[in-house]
Amino acid sequence: MSWTARILTLFPEMFPGPLGHSLAGKALERGDWTIETIDIRRFATDRHRTVDDTPFGGGPGMVMRPDVVDAALDHATRDGLKPAIYLTPRGKVLNQEMVRELSTGPGVVLLCGRYEGLDERVIEARGLMEVSLGDFVLSGGEPVAIALIDAAVRLLPGVMGAEETLEEESFESGLLEYPHYTRPADWCGRQVPEILMSGHHEKIKAWRKLQAEQTTESRRPDLWAAYQKRMAQQSAGQIQKKGRGS
Repeated sequence: MSWTARILTLFPEMFPGPLGHSLAGKALERGDWTIETIDIRRFATDRHRTVDDTPFGGGPGMVMRPDVVDAALDHATRDGLKPAIYLTPRGKVLNQEMVRELSTGPGVVLLCGRYEGLDERVIEARGLMEVSLGDFVLSGGEPVAIALIDAAVRLLPGVMGAEETLEEESFESGLLEYPHYTRPADWCGRQVPEILMSGHHEKIKAWRKLQAEQTTESRRPDLWAAYQKRMAQQSAGQIQKKGRGS
């Protein structure tokens, strides 16, 4: 059974977009995953296909109606597909751990927000998981849906090919990725580090790990702190294990 991405949107023509190309596109052609777009306007009840209304309490913009979105979610989850995710700037920031977990399930239902947002009652009643792409605001949830799906699809079995490729990518080990080099060895007077041409695989591995650690420490102190904490916990666990063994 293939992984399913079911997307609730006001702009179904935006899909598959980039997802129809490269690795995700080839996997889609093979049937490794499927995509279904659901136009939220189909569930409007008036002749104008209205999906939004003015906010109670006043304020700028419009709010997506709970009755319309709830009916659309009923259709999207008709076969029990979950989790149902609302893509919103106030959600938990998408990360590799979350992507990995989503990729191991049957798929996702993604609700792309628009306007000022969605009536809070739908979020509460449906127990929607709220996810953000980062601390910035987009015009809608569609770009977030594309990013989430692409990240999850590449983790599906057989999509990337070599398992080692996945293991060495940024965030998989908790570190940012080490720098890469290819031919020519001398480009505009800039040389490839000698260690990479030494053929000594253990030394190369150690160099790459050091580079990844230094890059993470300087660019993402938050990731570096989490990495150090995890390493300390693992070390403490190994010491306890040895102690019990003796």
